[in-house]
Amino acid sequence: MNNPHLPLRIETTKKSRIKELETEPIPFGKIFSDHMLVANYSQGNWQDVQIIPYGPIDLSPATSALHYGQAIFEGMKAYKNPNGEPLLFRPDANHKRINQSAERLCMPAIPESIFIDGLKELIKLDADWIPNKNGSVLYIRPIYFAVDESVGLKPSDSYKFIIITCPVGAYYSHPVKLIVTEKYVRAFEGGTGAAKVAGNYAASLLADREAKEKGYDNVIWLDGIHRQYIEECGTMNLAFVIDGVVVTPKLTGTILAGITRDSVLTLCRDWGMPVEERAIAIDEIVQAYHQGTLTEAFGMGTAATIAHISTIGYQGEDMILPPVSDRKVANQVFQKLEEIKTGRTEDIHNWICRP
Repeated sequence: MNNPHLPLRIETTKKSRIKELETEPIPFGKIFSDHMLVANYSQGNWQDVQIIPYGPIDLSPATSALHYGQAIFEGMKAYKNPNGEPLLFRPDANHKRINQSAERLCMPAIPESIFIDGLKELIKLDADWIPNKNGSVLYIRPIYFAVDESVGLKPSDSYKFIIITCPVGAYYSHPVKLIVTEKYVRAFEGGTGAAKVAGNYAASLLADREAKEKGYDNVIWLDGIHRQYIEECGTMNLAFVIDGVVVTPKLTGTILAGITRDSVLTLCRDWGMPVEERAIAIDEIVQAYHQGTLTEAFGMGTAATIAHISTIGYQGEDMILPPVSDRKVANQVFQKLEEIKTGRTEDIHNWICRP
């Protein structure tokens, strides 16, 4: 890795937009903080690492990412502890995952000194943008993309890495209704399903739109070969509680290795709950529902955190799940995760990082 320790230049804004935080309710992903981190990769080296005022960037219409999709991203959040100090949750895991995604798309690894150290400086600078309102946080979006001015089909020689942040409220304000799609496929083994690449999300939009037209919030994806095994939702990993066992699809190379997913499974095992990571057929879910052993279903993701699933639609049948108040596992892990993320309980796994 070249130039792992680079100087960081900081240019602060002349006029803060912090009053935009007074907007109620805070929309998800539409209000951006005062500053952003920008770093460039060119001629085999990382360079020009800086924090500057948030704003547009110049791009040529021949920018290779626009043509061939060499673009990846991450999702993270910053919180405040009871003393008002900023906290980050498992940023090392996001750093590891973005570099795994980068490897899949032939992109150079991002040094820790840029991703982690730069992120910490950015959060310290814009700490006032972390909302004080319960349920609201500062969402962090690292993005990384090719910037060669060329329409030749090859890995780019130059890249841009940016971190922007935005205060957000809840991604889902209610338990979600999901529908199983048999028409579309998200990923195949050997593809990019396990990487957080922009194209995965672009390919999901049509199925998502059609689900919303039918009154659902999003889709449940099935595997691409058999169209039978559950993989993930469009915005999060999935878990089910069947006969007292927490069951989630195993990571096969087609599913994003969610950091929230890993955290949830770790907590469940800490508490002695039975956990299974394995193939889950949609027919098994239907059978468990009709037998009364499917007691919970929930999503796990950075944006959604823990999202209760109220309804699963499949082949014309809506499976209505028990009330949220009756759900033990999802409520317990949500509460514990929130306490850890906000520094209100012991962090035995060292997940919390202070900028």
